[in-house]
Amino acid sequence: MPPQRVSALPRQQSLLLPAVINPFVQDTRLSRADIAKCVLLGIFLVPIRAILLSLVLTVTWPVAVIITFQHPLKGAEPMTGWRRFLCQNVMAFLGRAYYFCMGFRVVVKGRQVTSHEAPILAVAPHSTFFDGIVCIIAGLPSTVSRVENLATPIFGRFVRCLQPVLVSRKDPDSRKNTIQEIDSRAKSGGLWPQVLIFPEGTCTNRSCLITFKQGAFIPGVPVQPILLRYPNRLDTVTWTWQGFSSRTLLLLTLSQLYTTVEIEFLPPHIPTEEERKSPALLASRVREIMAAALGVPVTDHTYEDCRLMISAGELTLPMEAGLVEFTKISRKLNLKWDNLKKELEGFAAMATSCKGGRITISEFAKFLKLPVNPALEELFTLFDRNGDGTIDFREYVIGVTILCRPANTEEVLQMAFKLFDTDEDEKITREEFTALLRSALGVSDLNMVKLFKEIDADCSGYITFSEFQAFATSHPEYAKLFTTYLELQRYQAVQEARPGDLELSGQLGSEGSLEDSVSDKKDD
Repeated sequence: MPPQRVSALPRQQSLLLPAVINPFVQDTRLSRADIAKCVLLGIFLVPIRAILLSLVLTVTWPVAVIITFQHPLKGAEPMTGWRRFLCQNVMAFLGRAYYFCMGFRVVVKGRQVTSHEAPILAVAPHSTFFDGIVCIIAGLPSTVSRVENLATPIFGRFVRCLQPVLVSRKDPDSRKNTIQEIDSRAKSGGLWPQVLIFPEGTCTNRSCLITFKQGAFIPGVPVQPILLRYPNRLDTVTWTWQGFSSRTLLLLTLSQLYTTVEIEFLPPHIPTEEERKSPALLASRVREIMAAALGVPVTDHTYEDCRLMISAGELTLPMEAGLVEFTKISRKLNLKWDNLKKELEGFAAMATSCKGGRITISEFAKFLKLPVNPALEELFTLFDRNGDGTIDFREYVIGVTILCRPANTEEVLQMAFKLFDTDEDEKITREEFTALLRSALGVSDLNMVKLFKEIDADCSGYITFSEFQAFATSHPEYAKLFTTYLELQRYQAVQEARPGDLELSGQLGSEGSLEDSVSDKKDD
Protein backbone atom coordinates (compact mmCIF):
# COMPACT_ATOMS: atom_id res chain seq x y z
CA MET A 1 0.00 0.00 0.00
CA PRO A 2 1.48 3.40 -0.98
CA PRO A 3 2.34 5.74 1.87
CA GLN A 4 -0.30 8.27 2.79
CA ARG A 5 0.52 11.94 2.61
CA VAL A 6 0.34 13.75 5.94
CA SER A 7 -0.49 17.36 5.12
CA ALA A 8 0.33 20.26 7.37
CA LEU A 9 -2.95 22.05 7.97
CA PRO A 10 -2.27 25.55 9.29
CA ARG A 11 -5.36 27.23 10.68
CA GLN A 12 -5.83 30.99 10.74
CA GLN A 13 -6.28 31.79 14.43
CA SER A 14 -8.95 34.42 13.76
CA LEU A 15 -11.22 31.79 12.17
CA LEU A 16 -11.09 29.37 15.10
CA LEU A 17 -14.15 28.75 17.27
CA PRO A 18 -15.27 31.58 19.58
CA ALA A 19 -14.99 31.42 23.36
CA VAL A 20 -18.79 31.14 23.61
CA ILE A 21 -20.40 28.92 20.98
CA ASN A 22 -24.04 29.94 21.51
CA PRO A 23 -24.82 33.19 23.37
CA PHE A 24 -28.50 32.98 22.35
CA VAL A 25 -29.61 30.04 24.48
CA GLN A 26 -31.13 30.29 27.96
CA ASP A 27 -30.36 27.15 29.93
CA THR A 28 -32.11 27.76 33.27
CA ARG A 29 -33.18 24.46 34.83
CA LEU A 30 -35.80 24.47 37.55
CA SER A 31 -35.55 21.80 40.22
CA ARG A 32 -38.68 20.42 41.86
CA ALA A 33 -37.94 22.56 44.90
CA ASP A 34 -37.68 25.68 42.69
CA ILE A 35 -40.97 24.88 40.98
CA ALA A 36 -42.73 24.26 44.31
CA LYS A 37 -41.34 27.51 45.75
CA CYS A 38 -42.45 29.51 42.67
CA VAL A 39 -45.96 28.04 42.85
CA LEU A 40 -46.41 28.69 46.58
CA LEU A 41 -45.04 32.24 46.43
CA GLY A 42 -46.78 32.96 43.14
CA ILE A 43 -50.21 32.18 44.58
CA PHE A 44 -49.83 35.16 46.90
CA LEU A 45 -47.35 37.47 45.16
CA VAL A 46 -48.62 37.46 41.55
CA PRO A 47 -52.18 38.75 42.33
CA ILE A 48 -50.90 41.38 44.77
CA ARG A 49 -48.23 42.61 42.36
CA ALA A 50 -50.70 42.64 39.46
CA ILE A 51 -53.02 44.92 41.44
CA LEU A 52 -50.16 47.25 42.46
CA LEU A 53 -48.87 47.42 38.86
CA SER A 54 -52.35 48.32 37.62
CA LEU A 55 -52.57 51.14 40.17
CA VAL A 56 -49.19 52.54 39.13
CA LEU A 57 -50.18 52.40 35.45
CA THR A 58 -53.45 54.15 36.27
CA VAL A 59 -51.49 57.07 37.70
CA THR A 60 -48.70 57.02 35.12
CA TRP A 61 -50.84 57.19 32.00
CA PRO A 62 -52.53 60.56 32.75
CA VAL A 63 -49.15 62.04 33.69
CA ALA A 64 -47.76 60.86 30.34
CA VAL A 65 -50.77 62.40 28.54
CA ILE A 66 -50.17 65.76 30.26
CA ILE A 67 -46.43 65.73 29.43
CA THR A 68 -47.01 64.97 25.72
CA PHE A 69 -50.14 67.13 25.27
CA GLN A 70 -49.80 69.20 22.06
CA HIS A 71 -46.11 68.33 21.84
CA PRO A 72 -44.86 67.39 18.33
CA LEU A 73 -45.31 63.66 17.75
CA LYS A 74 -41.80 63.04 16.44
CA GLY A 75 -40.09 65.29 18.98
CA ALA A 76 -38.78 67.94 16.58
CA GLU A 77 -37.73 69.99 19.60
CA PRO A 78 -36.46 68.87 23.02
CA MET A 79 -38.83 69.15 25.96
CA THR A 80 -38.17 72.10 28.23
CA GLY A 81 -39.62 73.72 31.33
CA TRP A 82 -42.41 71.93 33.16
CA ARG A 83 -42.56 69.09 30.61
CA ARG A 84 -38.94 68.18 31.21
CA PHE A 85 -39.38 68.51 34.98
CA LEU A 86 -42.38 66.14 35.01
CA CYS A 87 -40.61 63.69 32.73
CA GLN A 88 -37.30 63.53 34.61
CA ASN A 89 -38.81 63.56 38.10
CA VAL A 90 -42.44 62.41 38.25
CA MET A 91 -42.26 59.86 35.42
CA ALA A 92 -38.91 58.56 36.69
CA PHE A 93 -40.39 58.15 40.20
CA LEU A 94 -43.43 56.27 38.82
CA GLY A 95 -41.10 54.07 36.76
CA ARG A 96 -39.14 53.14 39.87
CA ALA A 97 -42.43 52.38 41.64
CA TYR A 98 -43.46 50.14 38.73
CA TYR A 99 -40.31 48.02 38.96
CA PHE A 100 -40.51 48.01 42.76
CA CYS A 101 -44.00 46.51 42.51
CA MET A 102 -42.56 43.75 40.34
CA GLY A 103 -40.11 42.92 43.11
CA PHE A 104 -36.92 44.45 41.67
CA ARG A 105 -34.17 45.53 44.05
CA VAL A 106 -31.87 47.97 42.26
CA VAL A 107 -28.20 48.39 43.17
CA VAL A 108 -26.51 51.38 41.48
CA LYS A 109 -22.73 51.64 41.24
CA GLY A 110 -20.67 54.48 39.84
CA ARG A 111 -21.91 57.91 38.80
CA GLN A 112 -23.86 58.98 35.76
CA VAL A 113 -22.27 61.97 34.01
CA THR A 114 -24.17 64.80 32.33
CA SER A 115 -25.03 65.03 28.64
CA HIS A 116 -22.23 67.60 28.24
CA GLU A 117 -19.67 65.05 29.42
CA ALA A 118 -21.10 62.01 27.55
CA PRO A 119 -24.05 62.49 25.13
CA ILE A 120 -24.26 58.72 24.48
CA LEU A 121 -25.06 55.98 27.00
CA ALA A 122 -24.13 52.45 25.81
CA VAL A 123 -25.79 49.64 27.80
CA ALA A 124 -24.70 45.98 27.76
CA PRO A 125 -25.21 43.11 28.00
CA HIS A 126 -28.78 43.24 26.71
CA SER A 127 -30.51 40.07 27.90
CA THR A 128 -34.16 40.73 28.75
CA PHE A 129 -37.18 42.99 28.35
CA PHE A 130 -36.63 43.98 32.00
CA ASP A 131 -33.52 45.90 30.88
CA GLY A 132 -35.78 48.91 30.43
CA ILE A 133 -35.14 49.61 34.10
CA VAL A 134 -31.86 51.26 33.12
CA CYS A 135 -33.86 53.99 31.34
CA ILE A 136 -35.63 54.75 34.62
CA ILE A 137 -32.41 54.88 36.65
CA ALA A 138 -30.69 57.03 34.00
CA GLY A 139 -33.43 59.69 34.24
CA LEU A 140 -35.43 58.79 31.11
CA PRO A 141 -32.91 59.60 28.36
CA SER A 142 -33.89 59.35 24.70
CA THR A 143 -33.89 55.90 23.13
CA VAL A 144 -34.25 54.41 19.65
CA SER A 145 -37.73 53.04 18.98
CA ARG A 146 -39.88 51.88 16.09
CA VAL A 147 -42.41 54.45 14.97
CA GLU A 148 -45.15 51.79 15.30
CA ASN A 149 -44.64 51.78 19.07
CA LEU A 150 -46.13 55.28 19.34
CA ALA A 151 -49.52 53.93 18.27
CA THR A 152 -49.58 51.27 20.99
CA PRO A 153 -52.34 51.96 23.57
CA ILE A 154 -51.02 53.26 26.92
CA PHE A 155 -47.45 52.13 26.19
CA GLY A 156 -47.22 54.54 23.25
CA ARG A 157 -47.68 57.53 25.58
CA PHE A 158 -44.83 56.35 27.78
CA VAL A 159 -42.55 56.00 24.74
CA ARG A 160 -43.38 59.55 23.61
CA CYS A 161 -42.19 60.88 26.98
CA LEU A 162 -38.71 59.57 26.11
CA GLN A 163 -38.63 61.63 22.87
CA PRO A 164 -37.19 58.62 21.05
CA VAL A 165 -35.21 58.57 17.83
CA LEU A 166 -37.79 56.93 15.58
CA VAL A 167 -37.07 54.13 13.11
CA SER A 168 -39.53 53.30 10.32
CA ARG A 169 -39.30 50.06 8.36
CA LYS A 170 -41.45 51.58 5.60
CA ASP A 171 -39.05 54.46 5.01
CA PRO A 172 -36.11 53.44 2.75
CA ASP A 173 -34.07 56.34 4.17
CA SER A 174 -34.85 55.42 7.78
CA ARG A 175 -31.36 54.19 8.63
CA LYS A 176 -29.70 57.31 7.26
CA ASN A 177 -32.22 59.57 9.01
CA THR A 178 -31.77 57.71 12.30
CA ILE A 179 -27.98 58.14 12.19
CA GLN A 180 -28.37 61.82 11.37
CA GLU A 181 -30.80 62.33 14.26
CA ILE A 182 -28.49 60.54 16.75
CA ASP A 183 -25.58 62.65 15.50
CA SER A 184 -27.61 65.86 15.79
CA ARG A 185 -28.72 65.13 19.36
CA ALA A 186 -25.28 63.97 20.46
CA LYS A 187 -23.77 67.26 19.27
CA SER A 188 -26.54 69.54 20.58
CA GLY A 189 -24.45 70.75 23.51
CA GLY A 190 -26.83 69.42 26.17
CA LEU A 191 -30.11 70.71 24.65
CA TRP A 192 -31.31 67.16 24.13
CA PRO A 193 -31.26 64.45 26.81
CA GLN A 194 -28.61 61.76 26.53
CA VAL A 195 -29.26 59.04 23.96
CA LEU A 196 -29.36 55.54 25.48
CA ILE A 197 -28.65 52.61 23.17
CA PHE A 198 -28.25 48.84 23.53
CA PRO A 199 -25.47 48.44 20.92
CA GLU A 200 -25.72 44.64 20.74
CA GLY A 201 -29.10 44.98 19.05
CA THR A 202 -30.52 41.70 20.37
CA CYS A 203 -30.76 39.71 23.59
CA THR A 204 -28.06 37.26 24.72
CA ASN A 205 -27.51 35.11 27.80
CA ARG A 206 -24.85 37.51 29.22
CA SER A 207 -22.06 34.94 28.77
CA CYS A 208 -20.20 37.28 26.41
CA LEU A 209 -20.52 40.57 24.56
CA ILE A 210 -21.44 40.16 20.89
CA THR A 211 -20.74 42.64 18.09
CA PHE A 212 -21.72 46.24 18.84
CA LYS A 213 -23.70 48.02 16.14
CA GLN A 214 -21.98 51.20 14.99
CA GLY A 215 -24.96 53.60 15.08
CA ALA A 216 -24.28 54.96 18.58
CA PHE A 217 -20.61 55.54 17.79
CA ILE A 218 -20.86 57.39 14.46
CA PRO A 219 -21.00 60.87 16.11
CA GLY A 220 -17.54 60.25 17.58
CA VAL A 221 -18.47 61.85 20.92
CA PRO A 222 -17.70 60.61 24.46
CA VAL A 223 -19.63 57.49 25.46
CA GLN A 224 -20.49 56.37 28.99
CA PRO A 225 -20.69 52.56 29.25
CA ILE A 226 -23.37 51.12 31.55
CA LEU A 227 -23.18 47.51 32.76
CA LEU A 228 -26.20 45.37 33.67
CA ARG A 229 -25.97 42.37 35.99
CA TYR A 230 -28.63 40.09 37.47
CA PRO A 231 -26.80 38.31 40.35
CA ASN A 232 -29.67 36.05 41.42
CA ARG A 233 -29.46 32.36 42.34
CA LEU A 234 -32.31 31.53 39.96
CA ASP A 235 -32.23 33.25 36.57
CA THR A 236 -35.82 34.21 35.76
CA VAL A 237 -35.06 37.20 33.53
CA THR A 238 -32.93 36.03 30.57
CA TRP A 239 -35.00 36.18 27.41
CA THR A 240 -33.17 34.79 24.38
CA TRP A 241 -33.95 33.01 21.13
CA GLN A 242 -33.84 29.58 22.77
CA GLY A 243 -35.43 29.29 26.20
CA PHE A 244 -38.45 30.34 28.22
CA SER A 245 -41.16 32.48 26.64
CA SER A 246 -41.73 36.07 27.78
CA ARG A 247 -44.94 35.06 29.59
CA THR A 248 -43.17 32.28 31.52
CA LEU A 249 -40.33 34.61 32.52
CA LEU A 250 -42.75 37.28 33.69
CA LEU A 251 -44.64 34.80 35.88
CA LEU A 252 -41.41 33.33 37.29
CA THR A 253 -40.06 36.81 38.09
CA LEU A 254 -43.28 37.93 39.77
CA SER A 255 -43.16 34.74 41.86
CA GLN A 256 -39.79 35.64 43.43
CA LEU A 257 -39.52 37.45 46.76
CA TYR A 258 -37.24 39.92 45.00
CA THR A 259 -35.03 40.13 41.91
CA THR A 260 -31.71 41.95 42.16
CA VAL A 261 -30.36 44.04 39.29
CA GLU A 262 -27.02 45.83 39.39
CA ILE A 263 -26.50 48.91 37.23
CA GLU A 264 -22.92 50.15 37.04
CA PHE A 265 -21.93 53.43 35.41
CA LEU A 266 -18.34 53.22 34.14
CA PRO A 267 -16.23 56.34 33.55
CA PRO A 268 -16.99 57.87 30.13
CA HIS A 269 -14.72 56.86 27.28
CA ILE A 270 -13.23 59.84 25.44
CA PRO A 271 -12.52 58.74 21.85
CA THR A 272 -9.11 59.33 20.32
CA GLU A 273 -8.74 61.08 16.98
CA GLU A 274 -8.43 57.69 15.29
CA GLU A 275 -11.59 56.40 17.01
CA ARG A 276 -13.54 59.52 15.98
CA LYS A 277 -12.81 58.71 12.36
CA SER A 278 -13.71 55.02 12.72
CA PRO A 279 -17.04 54.13 14.39
CA ALA A 280 -16.14 50.43 14.18
CA LEU A 281 -12.91 51.02 16.10
CA LEU A 282 -14.70 53.11 18.75
CA ALA A 283 -17.43 50.47 19.14
CA SER A 284 -14.80 47.75 19.50
CA ARG A 285 -12.84 49.72 22.09
CA VAL A 286 -15.93 50.46 24.22
CA ARG A 287 -16.91 46.79 24.02
CA GLU A 288 -13.44 45.72 25.21
CA ILE A 289 -13.70 48.07 28.22
CA MET A 290 -17.14 46.72 29.15
CA ALA A 291 -16.12 43.07 28.66
CA ALA A 292 -13.06 43.55 30.88
CA ALA A 293 -15.22 45.09 33.63
CA LEU A 294 -17.73 42.23 33.35
CA GLY A 295 -15.04 39.54 33.12
CA VAL A 296 -16.56 37.96 29.99
CA PRO A 297 -15.14 37.31 26.49
CA VAL A 298 -16.20 39.02 23.27
CA THR A 299 -17.44 37.22 20.16
CA ASP A 300 -18.40 38.28 16.64
CA HIS A 301 -21.98 37.03 16.78
CA THR A 302 -24.72 39.44 15.75
CA TYR A 303 -28.45 39.60 15.01
CA GLU A 304 -27.84 38.00 11.61
CA ASP A 305 -26.72 34.84 13.45
CA CYS A 306 -30.19 34.76 15.02
CA ARG A 307 -31.76 34.92 11.57
CA LEU A 308 -29.56 32.02 10.46
CA MET A 309 -30.64 30.10 13.59
CA ILE A 310 -34.29 30.53 12.59
CA SER A 311 -33.47 29.42 9.03
CA ALA A 312 -31.66 26.35 10.39
CA GLY A 313 -34.73 25.43 12.43
CA GLU A 314 -36.94 25.81 9.34
CA LEU A 315 -34.59 23.42 7.50
CA THR A 316 -35.06 20.83 10.32
CA LEU A 317 -31.53 21.41 11.63
CA PRO A 318 -30.75 22.21 15.27
CA MET A 319 -31.10 25.99 15.63
CA GLU A 320 -27.55 26.41 16.92
CA ALA A 321 -26.26 24.88 13.66
CA GLY A 322 -26.78 28.28 12.03
CA LEU A 323 -24.32 30.11 14.30
CA VAL A 324 -21.20 31.19 12.40
CA GLU A 325 -20.13 34.51 14.02
CA PHE A 326 -21.64 36.45 11.14
CA THR A 327 -19.60 39.64 11.64
CA LYS A 328 -16.27 37.84 11.36
CA ILE A 329 -17.23 35.39 8.62
CA SER A 330 -18.89 38.04 6.43
CA ARG A 331 -15.89 40.37 6.75
CA LYS A 332 -13.11 37.84 6.22
CA LEU A 333 -14.80 35.75 3.53
CA ASN A 334 -16.71 38.62 1.88
CA LEU A 335 -20.07 36.89 2.27
CA LYS A 336 -23.49 38.51 2.59
CA TRP A 337 -26.36 37.11 4.62
CA ASP A 338 -28.10 35.81 1.49
CA ASN A 339 -24.93 33.91 0.52
CA LEU A 340 -24.77 32.25 3.93
CA LYS A 341 -28.47 31.40 3.76
CA LYS A 342 -27.86 29.65 0.42
CA GLU A 343 -24.88 27.77 1.86
CA LEU A 344 -27.04 26.73 4.83
CA GLU A 345 -29.57 25.20 2.45
CA GLY A 346 -26.78 23.23 0.76
CA PHE A 347 -25.45 22.10 4.12
CA ALA A 348 -28.94 21.04 5.21
CA ALA A 349 -29.18 18.73 2.19
CA MET A 350 -26.27 16.78 3.68
CA ALA A 351 -26.95 17.15 7.40
CA THR A 352 -30.70 16.72 7.87
CA SER A 353 -30.29 13.02 8.57
CA CYS A 354 -27.43 13.61 11.02
CA LYS A 355 -27.90 14.09 14.75
CA GLY A 356 -26.77 17.49 15.97
CA GLY A 357 -26.45 18.96 12.46
CA ARG A 358 -22.86 17.73 11.94
CA ILE A 359 -21.66 15.77 8.90
CA THR A 360 -19.52 12.65 9.20
CA ILE A 361 -17.33 11.40 6.36
CA SER A 362 -19.91 8.79 5.39
CA GLU A 363 -22.62 11.47 4.91
CA PHE A 364 -20.09 13.63 3.06
CA ALA A 365 -19.34 10.77 0.68
CA LYS A 366 -23.01 9.92 0.28
CA PHE A 367 -23.87 13.48 -0.70
CA LEU A 368 -21.07 13.56 -3.30
CA LYS A 369 -22.19 10.12 -4.53
CA LEU A 370 -18.66 8.80 -4.04
CA PRO A 371 -17.10 6.07 -1.91
CA VAL A 372 -14.72 6.91 0.92
CA ASN A 373 -11.25 7.04 -0.66
CA PRO A 374 -7.91 8.76 0.12
CA ALA A 375 -8.77 11.91 -1.88
CA LEU A 376 -12.13 12.24 -0.18
CA GLU A 377 -10.58 11.62 3.24
CA GLU A 378 -8.04 14.38 2.67
CA LEU A 379 -10.72 16.83 1.50
CA PHE A 380 -12.80 15.99 4.57
CA THR A 381 -9.76 16.62 6.79
CA LEU A 382 -9.32 20.06 5.22
CA PHE A 383 -12.95 20.91 6.05
CA ASP A 384 -12.77 19.49 9.59
CA ARG A 385 -10.95 22.41 11.19
CA ASN A 386 -11.08 21.21 14.81
CA GLY A 387 -10.30 17.58 13.98
CA ASP A 388 -13.32 16.07 15.73
CA GLY A 389 -14.27 13.85 12.78
CA THR A 390 -17.33 15.91 11.81
CA ILE A 391 -18.10 19.08 9.82
CA ASP A 392 -20.45 21.69 11.23
CA PHE A 393 -22.00 24.54 9.21
CA ARG A 394 -19.29 27.02 10.17
CA GLU A 395 -16.55 24.67 8.99
CA TYR A 396 -18.54 23.94 5.85
CA VAL A 397 -18.85 27.64 4.93
CA ILE A 398 -15.14 28.27 5.54
CA GLY A 399 -14.17 25.15 3.57
CA VAL A 400 -16.36 25.89 0.56
CA THR A 401 -15.26 29.54 0.41
CA ILE A 402 -11.52 29.13 1.07
CA LEU A 403 -10.84 25.68 -0.40
CA CYS A 404 -13.41 24.80 -3.03
CA ARG A 405 -14.35 28.00 -4.82
CA PRO A 406 -10.74 29.06 -5.51
CA ALA A 407 -10.12 25.58 -6.99
CA ASN A 408 -13.16 25.95 -9.25
CA THR A 409 -11.25 27.85 -11.96
CA GLU A 410 -11.65 27.68 -15.74
CA GLU A 411 -8.21 26.08 -16.02
CA VAL A 412 -9.01 23.32 -13.51
CA LEU A 413 -12.36 22.59 -15.15
CA GLN A 414 -10.77 22.43 -18.62
CA MET A 415 -8.14 20.01 -17.31
CA ALA A 416 -10.75 17.80 -15.65
CA PHE A 417 -12.96 17.80 -18.74
CA LYS A 418 -10.06 16.74 -20.96
CA LEU A 419 -9.20 13.86 -18.62
CA PHE A 420 -12.75 12.53 -19.01
CA ASP A 421 -12.96 13.25 -22.76
CA THR A 422 -10.51 10.57 -23.87
CA ASP A 423 -11.46 10.69 -27.58
CA GLU A 424 -11.27 14.51 -27.63
CA ASP A 425 -14.68 15.02 -29.27
CA GLU A 426 -15.61 17.77 -26.78
CA LYS A 427 -18.21 15.69 -25.00
CA ILE A 428 -18.12 13.06 -22.29
CA THR A 429 -20.03 9.84 -22.84
CA ARG A 430 -21.24 7.64 -20.03
CA GLU A 431 -18.52 5.10 -20.82
CA GLU A 432 -15.77 7.75 -20.59
CA PHE A 433 -17.27 9.12 -17.40
CA THR A 434 -17.50 5.75 -15.64
CA ALA A 435 -14.09 4.52 -16.80
CA LEU A 436 -12.16 7.35 -15.12
CA LEU A 437 -14.19 7.44 -11.90
CA ARG A 438 -14.03 3.66 -11.50
CA SER A 439 -10.25 3.57 -11.85
CA ALA A 440 -9.49 6.78 -9.93
CA LEU A 441 -11.99 6.83 -7.09
CA GLY A 442 -13.53 3.37 -7.05
CA VAL A 443 -17.07 4.60 -7.70
CA SER A 444 -19.72 1.91 -8.20
CA ASP A 445 -21.74 1.74 -11.43
CA LEU A 446 -24.95 2.65 -9.58
CA ASN A 447 -23.50 5.85 -8.14
CA MET A 448 -21.94 6.79 -11.48
CA VAL A 449 -25.27 6.52 -13.28
CA LYS A 450 -26.93 8.85 -10.75
CA LEU A 451 -24.07 11.34 -10.92
CA PHE A 452 -23.94 11.26 -14.73
CA LYS A 453 -27.67 11.97 -15.01
CA GLU A 454 -27.38 14.84 -12.57
CA ILE A 455 -24.64 16.49 -14.68
CA ASP A 456 -26.33 15.71 -18.01
CA ALA A 457 -28.95 18.45 -17.61
CA ASP A 458 -30.56 18.06 -21.05
CA CYS A 459 -30.61 14.22 -20.88
CA SER A 460 -28.77 13.99 -24.19
CA GLY A 461 -26.71 10.98 -23.12
CA TYR A 462 -23.45 12.94 -23.03
CA ILE A 463 -21.97 15.84 -21.04
CA THR A 464 -20.89 19.07 -22.73
CA PHE A 465 -18.39 21.46 -21.19
CA SER A 466 -21.14 23.99 -20.40
CA GLU A 467 -23.06 21.30 -18.44
CA PHE A 468 -19.82 20.22 -16.76
CA GLN A 469 -19.04 23.83 -15.80
CA ALA A 470 -22.57 24.57 -14.56
CA PHE A 471 -22.54 21.49 -12.31
CA ALA A 472 -19.09 22.38 -10.94
CA THR A 473 -20.24 25.93 -10.16
CA SER A 474 -23.13 24.69 -8.04
CA HIS A 475 -21.06 21.86 -6.51
CA PRO A 476 -17.59 23.38 -5.82
CA GLU A 477 -16.60 20.43 -3.61
CA TYR A 478 -15.88 18.34 -6.73
CA ALA A 479 -13.26 20.78 -8.06
CA LYS A 480 -11.28 20.63 -4.81
CA LEU A 481 -11.71 16.85 -4.71
CA PHE A 482 -10.24 16.65 -8.22
CA THR A 483 -7.19 18.83 -7.38
CA THR A 484 -6.71 16.86 -4.15
CA TYR A 485 -6.70 13.63 -6.17
CA LEU A 486 -4.06 15.04 -8.53
CA GLU A 487 -1.93 16.16 -5.57
CA LEU A 488 -2.12 12.66 -4.07
CA GLN A 489 -1.11 11.11 -7.38
CA ARG A 490 1.87 13.45 -7.64
CA TYR A 491 2.85 12.73 -4.02
CA GLN A 492 2.76 8.97 -4.60
CA ALA A 493 4.81 9.38 -7.80
CA VAL A 494 7.46 11.27 -5.83
CA GLN A 495 7.53 8.58 -3.13
CA GLU A 496 8.02 5.85 -5.74
CA ALA A 497 10.80 7.70 -7.62
CA ARG A 498 14.26 6.14 -8.10
CA PRO A 499 16.99 7.05 -5.55
CA GLY A 500 18.74 9.19 -8.18
CA ASP A 501 15.64 11.33 -8.48
CA LEU A 502 15.24 12.02 -4.79
CA GLU A 503 16.71 15.51 -4.94
CA LEU A 504 14.33 16.59 -7.69
CA SER A 505 11.42 14.83 -5.98
CA GLY A 506 12.18 16.64 -2.75
CA GLN A 507 11.93 19.94 -4.57
CA LEU A 508 8.61 18.95 -6.10
CA GLY A 509 7.36 17.73 -2.72
CA SER A 510 8.37 21.01 -1.14
CA GLU A 511 6.38 22.90 -3.75
CA GLY A 512 3.40 20.65 -3.10
CA SER A 513 3.72 21.14 0.65
CA LEU A 514 3.99 24.88 0.15
CA GLU A 515 0.83 24.86 -1.91
CA ASP A 516 -0.97 22.87 0.77
CA SER A 517 0.29 25.13 3.52
CA VAL A 518 -1.43 28.15 2.03
CA SER A 519 -4.51 26.40 0.64
CA ASP A 520 -6.39 26.77 3.90
CA LYS A 521 -5.39 30.35 4.65
CA LYS A 522 -7.09 33.60 3.82
CA ASP A 523 -5.50 36.97 4.47
CA ASP A 524 -6.99 39.16 7.16
